[in-house]
Amino acid sequence: MDLTPFLATAGKGTHEEGLESIEIPGRVAVAAKGRFLLRALCRSFGGYSRITCAVTDQNACLSYLEEETDDPYRLLVCTDYLESGNGFDLVREARQLHPNLHTVILALGDAIPAECIEAPWLEAVVAEADFVDDQQPLQAAVMAVLGGHSYRSPSLRTGILPYLSCPRLTPREYEVLDLLASGLSDREIAKRLVVSDETAHTYTKRLLQTLNVHNRLQAVLKGMRCGMVQI
Repeated sequence: MDLTPFLATAGKGTHEEGLESIEIPGRVAVAAKGRFLLRALCRSFGGYSRITCAVTDQNACLSYLEEETDDPYRLLVCTDYLESGNGFDLVREARQLHPNLHTVILALGDAIPAECIEAPWLEAVVAEADFVDDQQPLQAAVMAVLGGHSYRSPSLRTGILPYLSCPRLTPREYEVLDLLASGLSDREIAKRLVVSDETAHTYTKRLLQTLNVHNRLQAVLKGMRCGMVQI
């Protein structure tokens, strides 16, 4: 899946991860497993003007990175699992193409492969389990790599995952969570459920309250950890 052509006409992003406040001196590439995570990571930047690659597979991302331009890519954010390929392999090859490219991996598997732990090309890794409370590990990782530092989110440093409480959802909440994980907006959810936009927004808000999370990204990531949803 390639969402890059649609970014120019997309609305503004969100401030969920605080990335809109970070000045990135170059273009941004995003690669993620599934439509939801791809859109969520792109939206975290608050605007799409610097994102010129938004794909779900390794080879497509490398094709964008190989393009010759006077405005080089400076940041790659990707997930470890992709629709095709692997985020760690993507970062390794991307750093070979562009040694000055900064990279951040969102580890949906909450782990770093043993053969990659000490790899010199691996800058920052954020475990999905660390998207809890009001923490912004993705923002911390991006700021670290742009400052020339490596970064590992708390659970990757300590080896201890945060406590996970899995609430019981209503059938409607399961339905809304599944639609969120499919990458649908409130308006698209409203059309799917044949309800008003306001009602769909209320459903989403109640789901976040039930899961005790602050935003949609946390909701879907927690749903994945609790076995409630897949992407």
